Parts: sequence; C-alpha cells; structure tokens
Amino acid sequence: MKGLSILAAFLGGAAVGAACGILFAPEKGDTTRTRIAEAIRKRGVKLSGKELESLVDDIAEELQPIAD
Repeated sequence: MKGLSILAAFLGGAAVGAACGILFAPEKGDTTRTRIAEAIRKRGVKLSGKELESLVDDIAEELQPIAD
C-alpha cells in the first residue's frame, strides 16, 4: 500500500511539473508530449509504450486551456 502512495505522489508531482513547464514555456503539442514522456522515463516509471502515451495524453488534456 505504501508503494502505491509513493507512486501516486510521484505521478501527481510529475503532472504539476509538466503543468508548470507548459505554462512557462508553451510549445507545440507534439513537442510537449515528447518532453512529458521523456521526463516520465527519466524518473524511472516503467510503462509500456501504449500506457505511456495514454498517460502523456491524459496529462496534456488536463493542461489544455478551456475554450470560452
């Protein structure tokens, strides 16, 4: 259970870090997704390619500005 809490905290921190990066240095969507995926891999999160892409897409969607 403790390991799950650590993983959840890590993923939350990664999402916040990604959000800050996007807010302060906006780039094209493909570039942003690539940078998020690289940051996740560097931190040792082991996911399959499909799982990683899904996580990156979820994070990117959460960070998209809401259209008025």
